[in-house]
Amino acid sequence: MDTLLLSGDKLTVDDVVAVAHGRPVGLDPAAVPAMMRSRAAVEQLVTEGRVVYGITTGFGRFKDRVVSADEVRQLQLNLVRSHAVGVGPDLPEEAVRAMMVARANTLALGYSGVRPAVVQLLLDMLNAGVTPRIPAQGSLGASGDLAPLAHLALVVVGEGEARVGGQLLEGGAALAAAGLRPVELEAKEGLALLNGTAQMVGLGALFTRRAINLVLTADIAACLSLEALHGTDRAYDARVHALRPHPRQINCADFLRRLLDGSRLLRRDDPRHVQDAYTLRCVPQVHGAVRDAIAYAQWVIDIELNTVNDNPIIFVADDGTIDVISAGNFHGEPVALAMDYGALALTDLGNMSERRCARLVDADSNGGVLPMFLTDRGGLESGLMMAQYTAAALASENKVLAHPASSDSIPTSANVEDHVSMGAAAVRQAGQIVEHVETIVAIELLLAAQGVDFRCRAMGVDAGCLGAGTSVAYHLIRERIPFIDADTPLSPHIEAARQLVADGSLKRAVERGLQIA
Repeated sequence: MDTLLLSGDKLTVDDVVAVAHGRPVGLDPAAVPAMMRSRAAVEQLVTEGRVVYGITTGFGRFKDRVVSADEVRQLQLNLVRSHAVGVGPDLPEEAVRAMMVARANTLALGYSGVRPAVVQLLLDMLNAGVTPRIPAQGSLGASGDLAPLAHLALVVVGEGEARVGGQLLEGGAALAAAGLRPVELEAKEGLALLNGTAQMVGLGALFTRRAINLVLTADIAACLSLEALHGTDRAYDARVHALRPHPRQINCADFLRRLLDGSRLLRRDDPRHVQDAYTLRCVPQVHGAVRDAIAYAQWVIDIELNTVNDNPIIFVADDGTIDVISAGNFHGEPVALAMDYGALALTDLGNMSERRCARLVDADSNGGVLPMFLTDRGGLESGLMMAQYTAAALASENKVLAHPASSDSIPTSANVEDHVSMGAAAVRQAGQIVEHVETIVAIELLLAAQGVDFRCRAMGVDAGCLGAGTSVAYHLIRERIPFIDADTPLSPHIEAARQLVADGSLKRAVERGLQIA
């Protein structure tokens, strides 16, 4: 695997995901001069005794308390220690790695006054598998993700805790186990490590990638359900969507047509049944709108990954003039709003999928096309009745989680920091929702495959009558999950289907089958 070089201005969502899962990373030599220039500026400010926020002053409400030149190192260490107030469950290692590469890239832009050695240590930790233990909760999303990043910075200075080689060790011991040494923070460096949006943007990148995979998998599930329910694809006609030219609605309809191409399970002209329920007929309109929300989230994250989002910002003119501006690039509102939007969209994606689940198991709703609860022995057996219960439970829980975190704010630091984004809460809620919807869509796939088997049996055909894409999906499901011909615990089957959704294997298999690059 090739090494990703960070320059501060080229990092993408896909790059973050790759590093989160082990891609090696390095510092682009081209980034070093700007970093050294801003570092020299910070040292000059200290030498001259200039009053600059966070360099020669305290933080937050203590912004007017001047610190002497011989105390600036202690100031940075005190900041890291005092701000490590995270609580709750530990973030997954991939999430921490995403945070680390996001923070390193920001610092590499050369406006934060951080030595290249500090960034290099972050990258060395990534490459050596040293992962700080970071509690998930504690960030308000302004001034950035202070608490979680403090736990990251603790390991940088040899304190805190980190995982390496499957063991949780004291920070200094974890670095030593990997052949690394901590750094002693100089002026501004602790603040630069803490004051930014790395938790929001790192987790946001992971969310975005999962969401893109999920919405395409939901398309596949919807088409398999359409076939199981003897629906029609007439509503996906390209002429219809050209008249309402939302690009992603059009793209969705095109994908659905490709998935269903050649299917013999679809309903053709039937004067007794001229149109399907909304959750079948309106898939392009709803799933297309979800695509819009996810595309917006990715757009925001791609921008935020390549921004200077700490405070203050160090500007050095060509003539050496130093200008330090205290501003608000650490405020997570853009990310918070994007994550709330994405969470809301995925909640509705789950609503659509759960309603198709209900139709698959309810003979009254599907017109008797399929047996009640997808069993031949209803009454004696409950069949797949309870699978829809789980989908309904998750869909309902999502409606609570979808409450926008960004709509709330609470003042801190003695009312100096009087408006916050709650972006970290937004991205954590979005992460819970995407996990729930992965399971809901997995349940739909399980039920739809069962329904297809009943339909094929009734028609006296085999699964070769499915569409070009749905056929691939069906056979992959059946490789992992058998036809359920008697009551049995369904949890293992739901989990097997969920893995097909969550790891992207079902989507990739279908794309290969359709020869989609």
